[in-house]
Amino acid sequence: MAKTLIAYFSHAGENWVNGGIGTLKRGNNEVVVDKLRVLLPGTDVFRIEPAKRYPERYQALIDVAKDELRAKARPALAADVANPEQYSTIVLGYPNWWGTMPMCVFTFLEAHQWAGKTIAPFCTHEGSGFGSSLTDLKRACPGANIAQGLSLYGSNVASADKQIEGFIKTLTL
Repeated sequence: MAKTLIAYFSHAGENWVNGGIGTLKRGNNEVVVDKLRVLLPGTDVFRIEPAKRYPERYQALIDVAKDELRAKARPALAADVANPEQYSTIVLGYPNWWGTMPMCVFTFLEAHQWAGKTIAPFCTHEGSGFGSSLTDLKRACPGANIAQGLSLYGSNVASADKQIEGFIKTLTL
Protein backbone atom coordinates (compact mmCIF):
# COMPACT_ATOMS: atom_id res chain seq x y z
CA MET A 1 0.00 0.00 0.00
CA ALA A 2 1.41 3.39 -1.01
CA LYS A 3 1.96 5.87 1.78
CA THR A 4 2.56 9.57 2.22
CA LEU A 5 5.60 11.04 3.93
CA ILE A 6 5.92 14.56 5.26
CA ALA A 7 9.65 15.39 5.12
CA TYR A 8 10.73 18.83 6.26
CA PHE A 9 13.49 21.06 7.48
CA SER A 10 12.72 23.84 9.92
CA HIS A 11 14.94 26.37 11.68
CA ALA A 12 14.18 27.79 15.12
CA GLY A 13 16.15 30.61 16.70
CA GLU A 14 16.78 33.93 15.01
CA ASN A 15 14.99 34.32 11.68
CA TRP A 16 13.96 37.14 9.38
CA VAL A 17 10.40 38.05 10.41
CA ASN A 18 8.33 41.00 9.18
CA GLY A 19 11.32 43.01 7.98
CA GLY A 20 13.61 42.38 10.94
CA ILE A 21 15.28 39.71 13.01
CA GLY A 22 13.03 37.86 15.44
CA THR A 23 13.47 34.75 17.54
CA LEU A 24 11.28 31.73 16.87
CA LYS A 25 10.88 29.02 19.52
CA ARG A 26 9.68 26.72 16.75
CA GLY A 27 10.58 27.07 13.09
CA ASN A 28 7.90 28.10 10.60
CA ASN A 29 7.90 24.79 8.75
CA GLU A 30 7.46 22.91 12.02
CA VAL A 31 4.30 24.95 12.63
CA VAL A 32 3.03 24.01 9.15
CA VAL A 33 3.84 20.34 9.77
CA ASP A 34 1.77 20.39 12.98
CA LYS A 35 -1.19 21.57 10.88
CA LEU A 36 -0.49 18.91 8.23
CA ARG A 37 -0.47 16.17 10.89
CA VAL A 38 -4.07 17.09 11.75
CA LEU A 39 -5.14 17.18 8.09
CA LEU A 40 -3.28 13.97 7.17
CA PRO A 41 -3.67 11.68 10.18
CA GLY A 42 -1.50 8.58 10.15
CA THR A 43 1.00 10.13 7.73
CA ASP A 44 4.65 9.45 8.52
CA VAL A 45 6.79 12.47 9.36
CA PHE A 46 10.56 12.83 8.95
CA ARG A 47 12.46 15.88 10.10
CA ILE A 48 15.53 16.59 7.95
CA GLU A 49 18.35 17.50 10.34
CA PRO A 50 21.96 18.16 9.42
CA ALA A 51 24.51 16.24 11.49
CA LYS A 52 26.05 19.59 12.41
CA ARG A 53 23.28 21.91 13.50
CA TYR A 54 22.93 25.27 11.83
CA PRO A 55 23.67 28.30 14.04
CA GLU A 56 20.73 29.84 15.90
CA ARG A 57 22.06 33.39 15.48
CA TYR A 58 20.74 34.93 12.25
CA GLN A 59 23.93 36.48 10.91
CA ALA A 60 25.93 33.29 11.54
CA LEU A 61 23.16 31.25 9.92
CA ILE A 62 23.02 33.29 6.73
CA ASP A 63 26.82 33.19 6.46
CA VAL A 64 26.78 29.38 6.68
CA ALA A 65 23.83 29.10 4.28
CA LYS A 66 25.52 31.38 1.75
CA ASP A 67 28.82 29.47 2.00
CA GLU A 68 27.06 26.12 1.55
CA LEU A 69 25.17 27.41 -1.48
CA ARG A 70 28.33 28.76 -3.13
CA ALA A 71 30.16 25.46 -2.48
CA LYS A 72 27.12 23.40 -3.53
CA ALA A 73 27.67 21.61 -0.23
CA ARG A 74 25.74 18.53 0.73
CA PRO A 75 26.01 18.47 4.52
CA ALA A 76 25.72 15.10 6.23
CA LEU A 77 22.39 14.38 7.88
CA ALA A 78 21.85 13.27 11.46
CA ALA A 79 19.55 10.45 10.26
CA ASP A 80 17.78 9.22 7.16
CA VAL A 81 14.22 8.15 6.53
CA ALA A 82 13.62 4.41 6.74
CA ASN A 83 12.32 2.62 3.65
CA PRO A 84 11.70 5.62 1.39
CA GLU A 85 10.52 3.29 -1.37
CA GLN A 86 7.24 2.72 0.51
CA TYR A 87 6.10 6.30 -0.12
CA SER A 88 4.27 7.37 -3.26
CA THR A 89 3.82 10.99 -2.16
CA ILE A 90 6.31 13.17 -0.31
CA VAL A 91 5.09 16.46 1.12
CA LEU A 92 8.35 18.39 1.31
CA GLY A 93 8.77 21.47 3.48
CA TYR A 94 11.67 23.91 3.65
CA PRO A 95 12.49 27.59 4.11
CA ASN A 96 13.78 29.64 1.19
CA TRP A 97 17.45 30.30 1.93
CA TRP A 98 19.31 32.41 -0.61
CA GLY A 99 16.69 31.73 -3.26
CA THR A 100 16.43 27.95 -2.93
CA MET A 101 16.21 25.04 -0.51
CA PRO A 102 18.76 24.69 2.29
CA MET A 103 21.61 22.43 1.24
CA CYS A 104 20.67 19.77 3.80
CA VAL A 105 17.37 19.34 1.91
CA PHE A 106 19.38 18.67 -1.26
CA THR A 107 21.36 16.05 0.69
CA PHE A 108 18.11 14.32 1.64
CA LEU A 109 16.63 14.46 -1.86
CA GLU A 110 19.76 13.33 -3.69
CA ALA A 111 20.19 10.31 -1.39
CA HIS A 112 17.06 8.65 -2.82
CA GLN A 113 15.35 7.74 -6.06
CA TRP A 114 12.10 9.69 -6.44
CA ALA A 115 11.24 8.74 -10.02
CA GLY A 116 7.55 7.90 -10.34
CA LYS A 117 6.71 9.52 -7.01
CA THR A 118 4.90 12.79 -6.36
CA ILE A 119 6.65 15.52 -4.43
CA ALA A 120 4.41 18.27 -3.10
CA PRO A 121 6.59 21.14 -1.89
CA PHE A 122 5.76 23.82 0.62
CA CYS A 123 8.10 26.69 1.30
CA THR A 124 8.22 29.43 3.90
CA HIS A 125 9.82 32.79 3.19
CA GLU A 126 9.54 36.46 3.98
CA GLY A 127 8.98 37.78 0.47
CA SER A 128 11.00 35.66 -1.95
CA GLY A 129 8.44 32.92 -2.57
CA PHE A 130 9.83 29.71 -4.01
CA GLY A 131 12.80 31.47 -5.63
CA SER A 132 14.49 28.89 -7.87
CA SER A 133 13.65 25.99 -5.55
CA LEU A 134 11.01 24.40 -7.81
CA THR A 135 13.44 24.28 -10.73
CA ASP A 136 16.16 22.99 -8.38
CA LEU A 137 13.74 20.38 -7.01
CA LYS A 138 13.04 19.08 -10.52
CA ARG A 139 16.78 18.78 -11.17
CA ALA A 140 17.41 17.00 -7.87
CA CYS A 141 14.56 14.53 -8.39
CA PRO A 142 14.57 13.41 -12.03
CA GLY A 143 11.45 11.50 -13.01
CA ALA A 144 9.43 12.71 -10.02
CA ASN A 145 6.10 14.44 -10.47
CA ILE A 146 6.43 17.85 -8.81
CA ALA A 147 2.98 18.93 -7.65
CA GLN A 148 1.82 22.50 -7.42
CA GLY A 149 3.39 23.79 -4.26
CA LEU A 150 2.43 26.11 -1.45
CA SER A 151 4.47 29.21 -0.70
CA LEU A 152 3.76 30.88 2.65
CA TYR A 153 5.10 33.92 4.40
CA GLY A 154 6.76 32.49 7.48
CA SER A 155 5.35 35.26 9.64
CA ASN A 156 1.83 34.16 8.58
CA VAL A 157 2.02 30.38 9.14
CA ALA A 158 0.08 30.44 12.40
CA SER A 159 -2.97 31.81 10.56
CA ALA A 160 -2.52 29.93 7.27
CA ASP A 161 -4.97 27.09 7.95
CA LYS A 162 -7.15 27.77 4.88
CA GLN A 163 -4.12 27.96 2.57
CA ILE A 164 -2.73 24.71 3.97
CA GLU A 165 -6.10 22.98 3.67
CA GLY A 166 -6.38 24.16 0.04
CA PHE A 167 -2.88 22.83 -0.67
CA ILE A 168 -3.78 19.39 0.72
CA LYS A 169 -6.99 19.31 -1.33
CA THR A 170 -4.97 19.70 -4.55
CA LEU A 171 -3.06 16.49 -3.84
CA THR A 172 -4.19 13.03 -4.82
CA LEU A 173 -3.47 10.95 -1.73
